[in-house]
Amino acid sequence: MLWNFDKPVKREGTNCIKYDLRDETFGVKDIIPMWVADMDFNCPDFVISSLRERLNHEICGYSFRPPEYYSSIINWLKIRQKWTIEKEWICFCPGIVPALNICTLAFTQPGDNIIIQPPVYFPFVSAVESHGRNLIYNNLKNNDGRWEMDFDSLYDSIDSKTKMIIISNPHNPVGRVWSRDELKRLADICMKKNVLILSDEIHSDLVLPGFTHTPMASLSEEISAGTITCIAPSKTFNLAGLSTSSVIISNPVLRKSFNRIVENLHIGNGNIFGTIASISAYSHGHDWVDALLEYIDINIDFVDDYCRKMIPEIIPVMPEATYMIWLDCRKFGMSGKELQKFFVTRAGVGMNEGSTFGPGGEGFMRMNVATTHDTVLKAMEQIEKAVSTLR
Repeated sequence: MLWNFDKPVKREGTNCIKYDLRDETFGVKDIIPMWVADMDFNCPDFVISSLRERLNHEICGYSFRPPEYYSSIINWLKIRQKWTIEKEWICFCPGIVPALNICTLAFTQPGDNIIIQPPVYFPFVSAVESHGRNLIYNNLKNNDGRWEMDFDSLYDSIDSKTKMIIISNPHNPVGRVWSRDELKRLADICMKKNVLILSDEIHSDLVLPGFTHTPMASLSEEISAGTITCIAPSKTFNLAGLSTSSVIISNPVLRKSFNRIVENLHIGNGNIFGTIASISAYSHGHDWVDALLEYIDINIDFVDDYCRKMIPEIIPVMPEATYMIWLDCRKFGMSGKELQKFFVTRAGVGMNEGSTFGPGGEGFMRMNVATTHDTVLKAMEQIEKAVSTLR
């Protein structure tokens, strides 16, 4: 392996949310943090080198995104996802969560209905409710541990006030890689009902071995014209602090509306280092991502095997993508607050409690395994010891 993901990185004292806000978040400092969705691995060496090279020019004034910014994204998507896009389709946004909010403002009006599919990434909720839109739940179905879309419920939930659906593709937190058929069926309903699709595809590069990501907008020109796609290098290359993402919009009318909000808010310039990092990551990151996914896959298999052999009370939902594992802890019969308290105070592990992801999340915990094998082992041993006291 060219990159050593086993090397521990000290993150304390760097204003790191995941580590330096443990006490504020969990009430305890000495816990293993497996919550915030960033990785404990160094950013790729080639990205760091590009940033250092840029720092040799000791002026950080106003800048624009060069042609390489766009070509690197185009080439990355063509190679990794077999998706061909045009330069003009790429819009800048300083993060996916801001993009969700901008799309709400650009494409809906106060009082409109927007659908989400919980349990799902919780900023989806605030992107709707913070702007006076009505939140409609199209809950995912849990079929014996496999989470699926409820298409009948989706169809029935759409009325004349429904303007947009926000989907997580791949899905966070349940880890599903939606199949081409599933996406096509959802798109057919939305096209028939004139509902815009906002597809958060930030985890699309983190698809695990054996699975394939399908960009929603790649299904057809018609579906592309009714889809807004959000991507970023942040999860893939551990660059979240650089606030750089792209929103891909083939429909020129929708693109103009999105860009108008960005321009009115004066947030379109981005930052020099986000641009440099994005270009470097998408230009040179293929082998690094492949190695990363192999490492994460080992961690996932380890947690699954450990639970089956040592902690059968916990049933991991095996992810098809992302570096998070959705842990079914319903056998404990605890409320969400009780589960959180148990894992923090008894096991010394800080995770995301499932009910924060909305309906269907009760009794689950989200574990981030984008860390060293030794850290995952330590966490599982501590959880096993804590669970043994309940038997």
